Amino acid sequence: MKALQTVSVTDALVQRLSESVLDGAFAAGATIGELELANRFGVSRPTAKAAITTLVHDGLLRRDAHRSAWVPILTAADVVDVYLIRTMLELEVVRTLAARGHVAAGTEEAFAELGRLADDVHASRFIAADLRAHRSLVDQYGSPRTSRVYASLLGEIHLCMVQSRRLLGRDRIAREHAAVLAAIRAADVDGAVSAMRTHLDGACEKLAAAVPVEAAANS
Repeated sequence: MKALQTVSVTDALVQRLSESVLDGAFAAGATIGELELANRFGVSRPTAKAAITTLVHDGLLRRDAHRSAWVPILTAADVVDVYLIRTMLELEVVRTLAARGHVAAGTEEAFAELGRLADDVHASRFIAADLRAHRSLVDQYGSPRTSRVYASLLGEIHLCMVQSRRLLGRDRIAREHAAVLAAIRAADVDGAVSAMRTHLDGACEKLAAAVPVEAAANS
């Protein structure tokens, strides 16, 4: 039997705070002070400070000296920048996986799980499942450092999708995912790279068009 994992109060607060930001409980531009957070969740102020620091590192919050942290209002330039590095990483991943001609069982299951979600599932849950599927591809690549870099982007990618309030559409996502996986299984390197580029470029274009062109005063 697998041993239970002990979760620290700080880790639990980081999880709750991340979910609140990504679910929209804290709106874009909202400030989040240490004392307010401590009172809201019944934790100590140092614990609240540590959780805020973690989310700043993850890109889900921003903070300047002597100011409370706030939820960033992402701009079109932010979306393009996030997708620039995301696309570079994922194209290299699918290029290598297609050269191997194999999709791991765990990766297949992650994409299948996304397809099984109910049509009325909360948008943030759908986004999280979508990103888990993409992350499974990256993890299959087999480079711990690449996985670590990709994981550091996931919060901001999720935030881009949440703040734009737009998804590509389930049918389109399913078709494009299927095209990527089919090309990898067929060892079609050019096809896999082209299918993933189409998928990510389409997402970037749609998300960038749905957020502000310029940053708000406090973002």
